[in-house]
Amino acid sequence: MSAEADRRAYLDALGIDVWTRRGAVIGPVAEVAGTSTAPEHLDWLQLRQKVAACTLCGLHKGRTQTVFGVGSETARCMIIGEAPGAEEDRQGEPFVGRAGKLLDEMLRAIGLERSEVYIANILKCRPPNNRDPSAEEANHCRGYLERQIDLLNPRLILAVGRIAAQQLLNTDAPVGQLRGITHTLRDGRLPLVVTYHPAYLLRSPLQKRKAWEDLCRAKKLLGEQLK
Repeated sequence: MSAEADRRAYLDALGIDVWTRRGAVIGPVAEVAGTSTAPEHLDWLQLRQKVAACTLCGLHKGRTQTVFGVGSETARCMIIGEAPGAEEDRQGEPFVGRAGKLLDEMLRAIGLERSEVYIANILKCRPPNNRDPSAEEANHCRGYLERQIDLLNPRLILAVGRIAAQQLLNTDAPVGQLRGITHTLRDGRLPLVVTYHPAYLLRSPLQKRKAWEDLCRAKKLLGEQLK
């Protein structure tokens, strides 16, 4: 590959537009493996860089930084929440603060450490005033999340909270109706368990017993996947 083609491939992978003179001849860069900027063709580093530079919706104007995800890239369990809050926006990491500490405790209760799972959100940028994500915002981020799932290839997804569950399952049903059963994604190949968001549990501690039931279901499914 020529030096110019190398440069174009690198900029393309970062999602940076390359301007050329009208009528200029462009080499066959698009045919080179791995140069497409579509999320489904990116590795972990390229995907993180693309998310960091994303301007697909208006949320990029108010963010401190994107919140890509955190954890083991070989994790068996993937935790998916709603969107970054103020503290997540500042730190660049999902589920920090009181809700994050409770999530850590919930995971330890079934024998998992935070470092052993992978945690991501439906949205990579914080919505103003922590409002619910719009359909447009979620759609723009969906390709990034799907690629994270592809790269991770988890054995189980734990959908945390209403927004995450509804987005992943394409439904408007409340969490109370979605929890207590095992859902699947990817043509039935990927089990998904719904539970309450830790922030909700902090406000409604009486629901922690139900959340424990959800965690036990997740633990059981993970055990079955390893057989």
